Amino acid sequence: MRETPRLIATDIDGTLIRDDHTVSPRTADVLARISARGTPVVLVTGRPVRWLKMVYDQLAEPLPAVCANGAVVYDPVRDEVLRADPLAPQHLAEVAERLRAEVPGISFAVEILDSREMRHETQYPLRWDADHEAIRPVATPEELLSVPAVKLLARAGEQDPDAFAALVAAAVTGLAEATHSSNSGLVEISAAGVTKAAGLDWYCDRLGVAAADVLAFGDMPNDLPMLTWAGRGVAVANAHRAVLAVADEVTTANTEDGVAAYLEKLFGVD
Repeated sequence: MRETPRLIATDIDGTLIRDDHTVSPRTADVLARISARGTPVVLVTGRPVRWLKMVYDQLAEPLPAVCANGAVVYDPVRDEVLRADPLAPQHLAEVAERLRAEVPGISFAVEILDSREMRHETQYPLRWDADHEAIRPVATPEELLSVPAVKLLARAGEQDPDAFAALVAAAVTGLAEATHSSNSGLVEISAAGVTKAAGLDWYCDRLGVAAADVLAFGDMPNDLPMLTWAGRGVAVANAHRAVLAVADEVTTANTEDGVAAYLEKLFGVD
């Protein structure tokens, strides 16, 4: 890519924000100054739309977002979903059937209504999302899989995250995409062909920006498609080993404002 990118794309958790879920004043300032200069900044995240407010509240202005690992493209100014690519109910049912046969004790949740709400089986273990009003259990597995979902979430007790993701991915090959972005044994499943790269590519096409002119930051396996698609893929130092292996460059850790540090140097902002 040329020295100065035409668009900045960054993951949120583990990359842009610190481990306490805060956006540092340094990071917020750099993003605002780059945006003011006319370079678009896009958040590209596994998060649902409903989890963006806590980030937007810490920024000078809300930024467009590719959510749910590429399944949803969101305009926060208009509170409008520009594009959604969900798993259809018949595909959800087939994925669930394959995985129940493959993984004893597996349980599911779904992100629905363009990731504005979540439904889950009663045995699905809720963690950070337990108290959100948009989240509730369903009465039957059939109800869970009855409406389109931009993401299917799978857990099966304590699992090695890489091994579990590989197992799920093998089971759904040809039907859906499986990845992970946490260390808690959670696998995130999207419709076939839906990745962060695909969602970002769609958004960049609207702006007339080529992949070669995109600078992307990430830290976890769900960032791999985006980092290899972009003209320059940068990993934070705390990134998963698979991300460090493919990154064009490595910046400092998220706890050290790695994204801000890289952008300050690149754009001459201090």
